[in-house]
Amino acid sequence: MTAVSERQTPSLTTSDGGLRIVLRAIQTGPPLILVVLCAVLTLLTPFFLTGNNLKNLLVQVAPLAAIAIGQLFVILVGGIDLSVGSLIALTTVIGSLAFQHIGGGFVTLVAMLLTGLAAGLINAVLYVKGRMPHSFIPTLAMLNAASGLALLLSDGQPTPGMPGIVTTIGGSDVGGIPVAIIVVAALAGAAALLARKLRWGRWVYEVGGDREAARRLGIPVDRVVMSVFLISGFCASVAGIITAGRVDAGYPTAGQLQELASISAVIIGGASFWGGRGTVSGAVCGAFIFGVINNGLNLLNVSIYWQLIAIGVIVVVAVELDVVRRKLEERFRTMQAGR
Repeated sequence: MTAVSERQTPSLTTSDGGLRIVLRAIQTGPPLILVVLCAVLTLLTPFFLTGNNLKNLLVQVAPLAAIAIGQLFVILVGGIDLSVGSLIALTTVIGSLAFQHIGGGFVTLVAMLLTGLAAGLINAVLYVKGRMPHSFIPTLAMLNAASGLALLLSDGQPTPGMPGIVTTIGGSDVGGIPVAIIVVAALAGAAALLARKLRWGRWVYEVGGDREAARRLGIPVDRVVMSVFLISGFCASVAGIITAGRVDAGYPTAGQLQELASISAVIIGGASFWGGRGTVSGAVCGAFIFGVINNGLNLLNVSIYWQLIAIGVIVVVAVELDVVRRKLEERFRTMQAGR
C-alpha cells in the first residue's frame, strides 16, 4: 500500500502543479495581453506611443472603464446590466437640458448623476421586487426605454451646451493627464475599497458565489443585489458626464454597444459570468484592452466594419476563457479533494 501511495503522489503533484501553472497563466492573462498588444502596435505604427495618441487613448477608454467598474459589481452577484450604454446617452441629454433650462454646473452634475441612480433603482426594483428570473429582462427594458427617452427629449438631435465643470472633466488635463482618467482612477479606487475592505464587499462575493447559502448566513441578499444596480447606474452616469464633456453636448446616440464592451471588459479582466469572482483592477485592465484594440485599428486605418467584427470575436473569446477557467478550477478542486 505504501509503495502504491508513493507512486501515486508524485503523479498527482505533477498534475496539480500543471493545473496551477495554467490557472495562473489565465489569471495573469489580461495584463499580459495588454502589454503584448501595446508592443505589437508600437512595432506596427510609429504613432501609437506619441503623447497625443496616448492622451487620446486615455480619454477614449475613460467612459468604458467607468461603466466596466459598475458592470463588475452586477456580474459579481451573477447578474448583467444591459442598460449602461443607453444610460450614457440619456445622461448626456439630461445634462444638456438641465444646463439650458436651469443652469449652473452643480445642478447639471447632480441631474446627470441622479439620472443614472434613478435608472439603476428602477432596474433593481424590477428585478428584485418584481421577482424576475434574470436581470437580463429589466435591464433590456431599460436599454430601450432610456434610449427612446433620450431620442424623445432631444428630438433625435444633439443638444449643444455643457457647463464648464463638465467640459473640464471630459476635455481638460492636469499636467498632461486627462481629468477624465483621474476621475475614473478615483472611481476605481473607491470601488476597490468597497469590494475589498468593507463587509458589504464580502457580501457581494458571497451572494455571487451561492445566493441561497448567503441567505442562510443571514446576509440581506435582496438589498445587496439592489445596491449593485445602483452602483452600475451611478458609474454609467459618470461615463455620461465624461462623454458629454468631451463633445460639449448631449448626444442621444452616445454609448451604443458600450454595454457589450463593458461586459466583455469585465470577463476579459478575470470575472466570471457565474458570479463570485472578479476585481476592479481586472475590469479596468479589460477596458484598456478594448481601448488599445480600437485605437490601434484606427491608427492602422482598418474599416469600422472590421472593428465591429473584432468586438464580436473578443466577446466570444472572453466567454470561452471564462468557461475554460471554470472547468480548470473545478478539476483543480477535485484533485485537491482527492489528495
